[in-house]
Amino acid sequence: MATVLLARQMLTPLERIEDAALVIDGAIISAAGARESVAIPSTARVLDFGDSILTPGLIDIHIHGAAGRDVMEGSDEALAAIESLLARHGVTSYLPTTVTASMDDTLAALEKLARAIDREPVAMRARPLGIHLEGPFLSHARRGVHSSIYLQRPSVQALSEMWNAAAGHIRMMTIAPELDGALETIAAATRLGVCISIGHSNADLAQARAGIRAGARHATHTFNAMRRLDHRDPGVLGAVLTGDSLTADIIADGLHVHPEVVDLFLRAKGPDRAVLITDAISATGMPDGTYRLGSYEVQVREGRCESHGKLAGSVLTLDRAISNVMKFARAGFQQSLRLATLNPARVLGIAGRNGVLQAGADADIAIFSHAGEVRQTIVGGIVVEA
Repeated sequence: MATVLLARQMLTPLERIEDAALVIDGAIISAAGARESVAIPSTARVLDFGDSILTPGLIDIHIHGAAGRDVMEGSDEALAAIESLLARHGVTSYLPTTVTASMDDTLAALEKLARAIDREPVAMRARPLGIHLEGPFLSHARRGVHSSIYLQRPSVQALSEMWNAAAGHIRMMTIAPELDGALETIAAATRLGVCISIGHSNADLAQARAGIRAGARHATHTFNAMRRLDHRDPGVLGAVLTGDSLTADIIADGLHVHPEVVDLFLRAKGPDRAVLITDAISATGMPDGTYRLGSYEVQVREGRCESHGKLAGSVLTLDRAISNVMKFARAGFQQSLRLATLNPARVLGIAGRNGVLQAGADADIAIFSHAGEVRQTIVGGIVVEA
């Protein structure tokens, strides 16, 4: 039986539609538009969300954990806790993101996450689309809290081991392009369809551009764990901010990057190439205290996550990131929403099915109030009536 959602407004997100209707048939959207133009099946279940706003479900391409659990655990219990919290904040899909660990621990985590990716969607739980491999191919100089013991020289062989353990589910890999072996590894991963993201990098401008020529097309948490921008030595940030072929993401929590610099970033990358991420860790949605990021201990106080004096992820949620961008960059909700829906979907090459509300797309939907609060989240067409 089809389900019809009615609301005062729908953001596709490129188009704003008033007095909207959206028809779900199984796990797919079969129609979306103004109520007067959408044929509503006579047998459909109709749910009227009043003055709410229908939007695509949010997509977080960089998240380590939430609700006291870490994605490296890989168990259904851990992922259920994380995914339930994500859904409460409008996130319908995500990339569980690894942290640098021993190869044995990394391979074990990848195997568990691969099994989770293959399962069917579950009501009120965000679903993993693939894996984001953050480490071990990172710069020692810009490693952040990633353990120097487990950092590796990039190699096609190590990539192959991780690819096989993940059953081909690696969708994104963060790598420092200046490292020996990086360009060959970038090229090999690109041939596998992996989105290569420049990050945790001390590259100069020439090294960063070499990485882009080898296949890199994205940048990880811009400004953080990157060589600083200098007017005579633009470095990796010069390539990221000016590269038209490069998309880039940012942690818009006001702690990792100053609000004015978030505004600068959005002006530089424009509406098509900027993406919001959370880089959230297990402490997200939890009180202050001591938590884990992989095997590392992190102290959390008043929203700031630190390990040995360094920032170690965040407790940001993606709906809050959207709200922050509206304040930091004086942007509207529709413009800010795009940075967490359509743009990350384009980065992953899935914009026809995710990050949009249109016929043929997956029925992954967030329902917001006009105050920007998430009222309900629908994953895979599974509607849980309040």
